[in-house]
Amino acid sequence: MIAGHQHTSVLIFGAGPSGLMMAAQLLRYGIQPIIIDSKAGPTRYTKALAVQARSLEIYRQMGIVDRALDEGKPAQGITFNQHGEALASLSFIGVGEKQTRFPFILFYPQSKNERLLLDELTTACCPVYWNTSLIKAEQNSEKITVTVSENGAEHTLTCDWLIGADGPGSTVRKQMGITFNGDTYPNKFYLADVKLDGVADNHIQLYLEKAGLAAFFPLPEAGAFRIIGDIPQEFENRDDLQLDDILPTLNKVTSQNISISHCNWFTTYKLHHRMATQFRQQRCFLIGDAAHVHSPVGGQGMNTGLQDAYNLAWKLAAVINNQIAPSILDSYEAERMPVAKQLLNTTDRAFNIITSTGWMTSFFKRSILPHLVKYLWSKPALREKLFRIISQTNISYRDSRINLHLSQLSTIKAGDRLPYIKVFDERSQQPTDLYAWCSKPGFTLLVLGKFKEIDIFTLAKWITQKYNGAINLFYLPPSKNNLGVFEHFEIREEQKKAIIVRPDMYIGYINDVVDIDMMNNYLRNIIHFNPSLPSQGRE
Repeated sequence: MIAGHQHTSVLIFGAGPSGLMMAAQLLRYGIQPIIIDSKAGPTRYTKALAVQARSLEIYRQMGIVDRALDEGKPAQGITFNQHGEALASLSFIGVGEKQTRFPFILFYPQSKNERLLLDELTTACCPVYWNTSLIKAEQNSEKITVTVSENGAEHTLTCDWLIGADGPGSTVRKQMGITFNGDTYPNKFYLADVKLDGVADNHIQLYLEKAGLAAFFPLPEAGAFRIIGDIPQEFENRDDLQLDDILPTLNKVTSQNISISHCNWFTTYKLHHRMATQFRQQRCFLIGDAAHVHSPVGGQGMNTGLQDAYNLAWKLAAVINNQIAPSILDSYEAERMPVAKQLLNTTDRAFNIITSTGWMTSFFKRSILPHLVKYLWSKPALREKLFRIISQTNISYRDSRINLHLSQLSTIKAGDRLPYIKVFDERSQQPTDLYAWCSKPGFTLLVLGKFKEIDIFTLAKWITQKYNGAINLFYLPPSKNNLGVFEHFEIREEQKKAIIVRPDMYIGYINDVVDIDMMNNYLRNIIHFNPSLPSQGRE
């Protein structure tokens, strides 16, 4: 029961993927939040389906990615169909292999993501208080006072920080008076999770016809698919619509007789495209759908919410642990709002093309688009660029004030996601990669180049004495095993690189010299790191 709590450091409202990720990340840094949700329990039926490579990289850092991979299904490709024939079939196999350890889209429904994260919270003895609604929230410069209703009984508690992860209709956002600008798409859609007789396909099947549109997404279970399509105009005002009503139109769109052996879920819905005018108001933050909602094109929504939480959690934890000054929290909105805005614009344009009924656009999407996409997909550079966009591995915070670029290197800059590069650990004599080196909570200092043993000892001593071990250190000397790493960072013979990786695996600092004073300047005057306290995280 929540009644026993009078004050908590962090209160999270919303136990969807964003809120659960926020709680799980805070726990990595020793922060025990309270998380509440007005629902009776975990979500059983959910619209979000795709987990992108960037989210899988986060799951790997948390040590939970193997379960997601075991329970999910990688998409093998996408096929554009017309009049029952495949116009273009694009394979995803091999795309992005040099960019990430997870070069694919994983079909892993939101409900499974929630269960994965819930189990992580359970392991850390962090419960979710279900059937608990937020009634009122008032804040001042020192705290937030909230009134909640738990199973009908009202309680008042205070918190230092409030996280709104409560979806498009966010009570937190409304309590803070933050505007949610945007609109609702006029089209109405249906979703059906079904089992199909005699169908075994790992490709997304897309049908763009005059009669409507439909898409088939393979689910992890054998023979299971998610079907999404637009509702015919004659059914738009019906509240009791069933799958059987849609089947004749679906057969017409696909030029097939779809044989459904079982339907697990059928629902109809409208889609929205909106964004909050603020992601932060004093001690309150918005993440996920509470901050932004958009069309499902590209499977970006849930992943963006997960990364909102990932971006905010390490900063908030560092402030709570008195390691970094509160000004670091300003960078959450500064870094994540442009990402949400760009995503909203991109998905909005793509969605309008897909759903348009205008003559010219309809002709383009049926007669030109499949062939154009097939041609572009045949170009390796364009194919890799498209993967970076969809996988969200292209997101960069180069303009953020908490990064410092002091290198002549132009292909990789401070603010970029740390490249996924395989390395050979000369100390352990084992193959690994840079992401494995950055798996522990906190910042990581990567030192590349040829150093004397006393130099590495001096760096380790500096970290231990000045930062109480709050920075992880890895040294990679030049060797025939690691030529690729040195080429990637353009390090020639006798050159060096110092790279400080942020806790969210973005490069915060990069320099062509390894200088303790310059790194101190970055950590103390740009990050505003307080070196007097030790890290409280758990590995």
